[in-house]
Amino acid sequence: MTKPFWSLVTAAMLVSVLPAIAQSPQPPAGAGTLVQPTSATGSAPDARYRLRSGDVIELDFPFVATFNQTLTVQPDGDVALHARGALHVDGLTLAQLTETLRSEYSSILRDPIVTVRLKEFEKPYFIVAGEVERPGKYDLRGATTVTQAVAIAGGLRERAKQSEVVVFRQQREGGVEARKLDLKKMLKDAQLRDDVRLIPGDMLFVPRGRHVNIGELTPSLWILSLLR
Repeated sequence: MTKPFWSLVTAAMLVSVLPAIAQSPQPPAGAGTLVQPTSATGSAPDARYRLRSGDVIELDFPFVATFNQTLTVQPDGDVALHARGALHVDGLTLAQLTETLRSEYSSILRDPIVTVRLKEFEKPYFIVAGEVERPGKYDLRGATTVTQAVAIAGGLRERAKQSEVVVFRQQREGGVEARKLDLKKMLKDAQLRDDVRLIPGDMLFVPRGRHVNIGELTPSLWILSLLR
């Protein structure tokens, strides 16, 4: 007797994601095909951690100790620097912040040297919602793709609409990008080259067996991705 297609899909998915499951926590672009999103410069998205509200950073000036500070990023994305005032740091990587600080202090210090350390931060995460066995919020540990995320969440339920999986991604300039992924075709054809790599904060939604209207889902689903 031929096995149901969804069983074959789940089996194929588990084979492809065993390495990811071993390192992941286990809890108690157009329609049809999703291509890897790119940045404005055409390169792959930068997955490095970016500062956000609530993060705690430590500034160390080895030759001017009076400028040393421990700062908390405020809800508006600013920090208050000694002798320089407010600085917007939300969305910056540590390397970008270091260069920004060198520029800010160059007017009062000669060739300023500063080290930036991230003391407290929210661990990178992704969310899987909809027709999976264990929907929820998961730590993002290392490279994780959409198919791997589905497997980490226990696999697809029988009623899942595999051809219209949606990835929601918050944009740095504001708003949310929503794209569809034909997971059914990808696994049936054994072609995972278009399998999208998740970045922190991404939300993966697996709908039931009906057409998905992205415009209707975006406002309500993105609220879930902001849950702490």
